[in-house]
Amino acid sequence: MGKSYPKVSDEYLKAVEKAKRKLRGLIAEKNCAPIILRLAWHAAGTFDVKTKTGGPFGTIRYSQELAHGANNGLDIAVRLLEPIKEQFPILSYADFCQLAGVVAVEVTGGPEIPFHPGREDKTESPEEGRLPDATKGCDHLRNVFSKQMGLSDKDIVALSGAHTLGRCHKERSGFEGAWTPNPLIFDNSYFKVLLSGEKEGLLQLPSDKALLDDPVFRPLVEKYAEDEDAFFADYAEAHLKLSELGFAESN
Repeated sequence: MGKSYPKVSDEYLKAVEKAKRKLRGLIAEKNCAPIILRLAWHAAGTFDVKTKTGGPFGTIRYSQELAHGANNGLDIAVRLLEPIKEQFPILSYADFCQLAGVVAVEVTGGPEIPFHPGREDKTESPEEGRLPDATKGCDHLRNVFSKQMGLSDKDIVALSGAHTLGRCHKERSGFEGAWTPNPLIFDNSYFKVLLSGEKEGLLQLPSDKALLDDPVFRPLVEKYAEDEDAFFADYAEAHLKLSELGFAESN
């Protein structure tokens, strides 16, 4: 079963490729891949399969949504991206934000993620409270990712591996520190560190540790720690699903 995507013009496709090049330059220069990826994720992760509201449709650029507690600091990402977005008025903000997330993974050595344009910008932000809470465990993860977004257990663990990028800031999340020794490199070290136990100076959130206590999640953590190629393949699939929630219809 495939998906049908809206048709976009050749001019639009050319703008996507040009924007991708500009984004590569920006992300490499500013070392901002983690916060750009977080922006793309938090834009998409508000989708609700029951009400068909929220999702990757550009509303995260509005101050109302940026003010949500889970989005602390993401105004920085919006400001970083704005000078490039202004060069491509033809692109929807929805597409541009998800394209930036794909480039952030690629620039830091992660897998190539397919990108399908055609998302339309929406004007109504979802209510607060749809994004995952790092202080909670597996039931919460499944409630948000599976029941709300419609993603699988495998998707949950693969997506958790993106914590290989970036760090927490106490003033934004209440937590401080990076998950891995090299927070600007996308690899499978998140899973290796998680299995090796808490290390001085490295962060393990309650939602990270919970993966080790679940009979479905833990074998996936072990698999990805052992096999980076398997992690990259599953991550690319999960990221693609996340970036297209509510966007492309299955046929």
